[in-house]
Amino acid sequence: MSVSRALYPGSFDPLTYGHLDLIRRGSALFGEITVAVVENQTKSPVFTSEERVEMLKYQFRGDARVHVTNFRGLVVEYCLKNGFNVILRGLRTVSDFEFEYQMALTNRSLAPGVETVFVMPSEQYSFTSSRLIKEVLQGGGDVSRFLPPEIESRMRLKYGLRS
Repeated sequence: MSVSRALYPGSFDPLTYGHLDLIRRGSALFGEITVAVVENQTKSPVFTSEERVEMLKYQFRGDARVHVTNFRGLVVEYCLKNGFNVILRGLRTVSDFEFEYQMALTNRSLAPGVETVFVMPSEQYSFTSSRLIKEVLQGGGDVSRFLPPEIESRMRLKYGLRS
């Protein structure tokens, strides 16, 4: 299997330094990476899919190796329709592994030609969780070490918090 590009799907709500780290590392590994914002109807995101795409594009402006899009539906279906044979996923914890392992095996059974590649985050991002960041921000805590300044500002606006 020849790999020159990979798909990194996720909700990216909010986009964290951990996500940015994985995208940069993935683009170095695969040469080209497409970041796909998944429109998940079962979640209540802070940002719309379009806003998340816009924020990702802003972070990677000028980097021709990183492409950003959004989609609805199954990741493997998106891969098959768009010629991706690798899904990039980050693993922070053992609980991540259990969920990701099940998802990777299910995806492989649905699309045998699509492989999942797991990448460990850099140490400083190994505990970063979008859910926890939202809780810390709403509780008045400092989230600047987890989020780029423009993302934090936009989140504060969404939650009606002062900068």
